[in-house]
Amino acid sequence: MKLGRLHAVLCVALLLGAVAAFDANAQGKGDSVRPEVGKPLQAAQALVKQRKGREAMAEIAKAEAVPNRTAYENQVIAQMKAAAASASGDNDATIKANQAVLDSGKVSGREAATLVQSIAVAYYNKKDYGEAARWTQRYFKEGGTDPSMRTVLLQSYYLGNDCASVNKMLAGAEDRRSSEEELQMLANCYDRQKDTAGYVSAIERLVVSYPKKSYWTDLLARVQKKPGFSERLGVNVYRLRLATGNLTSTNDYLEMAQLALQAGTPAEAKMVVDKGYETKALGQGPDAGRHQRLRDLVMKDLGESQRNRAKDERDALAAKDGNDLVKVGLNYVYEGNADKGIALIEQGIKKGGLKRPEDAKLRLGEAQIYAGHKNRGVQTLKTVQGSDGTADLARLWILNARA
Repeated sequence: MKLGRLHAVLCVALLLGAVAAFDANAQGKGDSVRPEVGKPLQAAQALVKQRKGREAMAEIAKAEAVPNRTAYENQVIAQMKAAAASASGDNDATIKANQAVLDSGKVSGREAATLVQSIAVAYYNKKDYGEAARWTQRYFKEGGTDPSMRTVLLQSYYLGNDCASVNKMLAGAEDRRSSEEELQMLANCYDRQKDTAGYVSAIERLVVSYPKKSYWTDLLARVQKKPGFSERLGVNVYRLRLATGNLTSTNDYLEMAQLALQAGTPAEAKMVVDKGYETKALGQGPDAGRHQRLRDLVMKDLGESQRNRAKDERDALAAKDGNDLVKVGLNYVYEGNADKGIALIEQGIKKGGLKRPEDAKLRLGEAQIYAGHKNRGVQTLKTVQGSDGTADLARLWILNARA
């Protein structure tokens, strides 16, 4: 946040507040300032407008040297001193001067809120973030409406390592969406405290509102490093990487295609290889021959799968469990016959006897989203459980669907 600009605005606001108070009291109550007091104050006023706070303080000292000052003259001097302190950038003097005016009990409303605002910013500049937060809270309680002070409060919480207050403040802003910078601030706050759960929660909020590749890279890397994450879910991770733009290198495409073949879905492997050639991640350079051999293998397996499809489907329908129905259904989905494929997967899950029921539900949700049925996919994925990574991947798919 550019506090220098805010500080300059506050100086002007304080000055206008002091002058307005002077005019109102003079006209309404008949109070006045004697020339020997008023002349140096007018000079101070001009200097404050030029942000020459120290020079203004010297003029104010001349006014203070006048003997037998009235209560009203002391009030105007105190207000001008507060404005000059803010203009000078002297944080301690700003706090002391503004507090003195507040404690006098002779200011209220907008004028008081402006003084509180200046104190809050001075504490922020002093890096006393606890006091900065306290005074900024008071500013809003007294009716302050300057939107820049919301940033002061948020930064005070953040720099004071009060992540819970940052989170509460962002979560409570129902009338506005948190900015990317604010959510990054929340993530960094939790990261500094080594609060992994808080950090991941913040990154998840970022991928929903600002679905950048880098945030997905972070989330996907973290889910794979969680204790108990199963290696068999590697192809599922790659599906998310492909969906979020994180499948980019030649090795990514090769690895995903091979995993799809191992999972018994050559139609998916073909889709991946075709995408690799389309993006020129495959078919280029000294390994182009290797890439072509993989492509030939994929086409061979797909041809066999399609030739045997009718028999495989009949056998799957006749089987006591639904494992093969899920596999056959996935191939239909990736071949472009999503409605039939999804129906077979659902039939397989309903039949039961599955080796890994949560895996099957995860694959159904993935297939539904791949086919463009996001709402149905989200509802399916909400039912996925398990501590081996299935539930974590399901949650990430849901976030991707909502982005």
